Amino acid sequence: MSRFLQISNDTLFWYYLASNVCYLFMLLIALKTSARHQRLLESYRLGWIKETSLAPPISIIVPAHNEEKSIRVAVRKLLELDYPELEVVVVNDGSEDRTLEEMRQEFHLRAVRALYIPGVKSAPVRCLYRSRTEPMLVVVDKEAAGSKADAVNAGLNAATCPYVCVVDADSLLESDSLLRIMLPVVQDPQRVVAVGGIVRVLNGSKIEDGHLRALLPRKSLEVIQVIEYLRAFLIGREAWAQGNMLMIISGAFGVFRTDLVRAVGGYRPQAIGEDVDLVTRLHRYLLELGANYRIGFVPDPVSWTEVPSDLRSLGRQRARWHKGLVDVLWLNRDMLMRPRYGRIGCFALPYLWLFEMIAPVVEILGLITIFIAAALGDLSRSFLLQFLLFGYAFATMISIGSVLQEEITYRRYNDWRDMARLISYCFLEHFPYRQLHMVWRLQGLWQYLRGDNVWRPLRRKGIESAAPTRVA
Repeated sequence: MSRFLQISNDTLFWYYLASNVCYLFMLLIALKTSARHQRLLESYRLGWIKETSLAPPISIIVPAHNEEKSIRVAVRKLLELDYPELEVVVVNDGSEDRTLEEMRQEFHLRAVRALYIPGVKSAPVRCLYRSRTEPMLVVVDKEAAGSKADAVNAGLNAATCPYVCVVDADSLLESDSLLRIMLPVVQDPQRVVAVGGIVRVLNGSKIEDGHLRALLPRKSLEVIQVIEYLRAFLIGREAWAQGNMLMIISGAFGVFRTDLVRAVGGYRPQAIGEDVDLVTRLHRYLLELGANYRIGFVPDPVSWTEVPSDLRSLGRQRARWHKGLVDVLWLNRDMLMRPRYGRIGCFALPYLWLFEMIAPVVEILGLITIFIAAALGDLSRSFLLQFLLFGYAFATMISIGSVLQEEITYRRYNDWRDMARLISYCFLEHFPYRQLHMVWRLQGLWQYLRGDNVWRPLRRKGIESAAPTRVA
């Protein structure tokens, strides 16, 4: 028994160490690429993208289900985005409230007889509308199918531009976000097939004189999520994108080549995590074709989104995220360690299997054995010290690194008190929040194994429709 506990504890120690070393390596890559990106922005004038004919038109697809509180202001802000040629396609996904009526009143919709070719499968479309006052606004009214993926597919069928950008109805894009996210496409239109942008926490921020003022939320649970998002985007996704191994583009903000999304069959309606599922299928499709392509990430075009503010909603969200990851990894297990799929099959997918999918199982079993060893007196003080040092302190320093990277490069939180709060909450993220997060992910894994794929709605406050304001 003692031998088993020793092996288990040593395994957990080395597992934590390997995970944190990977993140440290990604932090160093992200710091280097952020500095290079800042120099690139200084050499480019964003207005040039508006003036050049090289900027391709974009169709923004907005799936909306029961969004009567926020739909007016959300669509209005999208119409005001700073981009030369834009089409906004709002998909009313069988809303049971006044979502469609709110859009009728605000944008003076009229039914049109337009050619709608269902090249990508979706639930039946009832009617197509165009705005009398906003020529670039199209509204697709369809029957509900119970998934965001189905709604996006209907919008994809109605889109007419060579690039599509999928945006959540409860998110806010900064006015120049499309100009910034399309910079890699303008630089290398032949290779760049998709680009992801950063998603930041909207909770706590204010709109003053038509401008968004970034402020930290007051609730501790929301502040910790700010740190999570900074680490995930500014470190994780930026580093993976640097190696052309980015496996997820957030469903709240990403741009894709329309023809390729249609070529892979659009969004998979049964997908639990439609964002990671689409990117994985794009990698598979292009690698099997032997294409020379790139899926990129730009850290400064910002989408602001509301995050859950209570434990119940946050737990449901994280369980669903992990369930979606398990679903994608299992369906694409034939890509694992296959040279045909290059660095995706040999590096990106093994990392997701080892340090993401089975992480909650390894961690909870490891903690159980630590407690058993402590109760039996088999836990050495030196091991406990090493575990705390490398498991807690190391991970905390990486979180602090992501916060400092935000302050050095992008400076969205200008109040020094906000930065002090962010750094102080870094010490709470890995205890006790990490343990809660581990339980939620374990719930997602268990739900997937027993076939529980029910969509559980989150409780959100929503963006109240008000006089149109411009997000700068």
